[in-house]
Amino acid sequence: MSLLKIFDIAGSAMVAQSQKMQMHASNLANTDSLINKNGKLYPYIAKKAILKYDNLDDTELGGGVKIKEIINDTTPLKSIYDPQSPISDSNGFAKISNVNVITETISAISASRNYQANLEILNTAKSMIMKTLSMGQ
Repeated sequence: MSLLKIFDIAGSAMVAQSQKMQMHASNLANTDSLINKNGKLYPYIAKKAILKYDNLDDTELGGGVKIKEIINDTTPLKSIYDPQSPISDSNGFAKISNVNVITETISAISASRNYQANLEILNTAKSMIMKTLSMGQ
């Protein structure tokens, strides 16, 4: 395994974690949003990222990671009593988003920490290469 492959692996992880952080930010930003589809309002449905192992080249010593797909969260929508809501039913109950603010915040922090760990790997690999190059001087 080439030392340079570390840059590809850590880089792919940083891209994936960055996309996850964007998805969590979108979920948090749209917690109270309503979506207009065909003239009818619907609550925002949380998104989830599915990560996939990405064998960068066909070696057995590892590969990177990438976002396989972004799917809708299947957690049921919450129902609250709010007769003033534009989406409430005849009994005054409205379905609201299934975004869990605490879970989204923790997941965003986790993605941020993973990003930082991969950045540290890049810095360590760069330091190793620089020390190797300076051995001949």
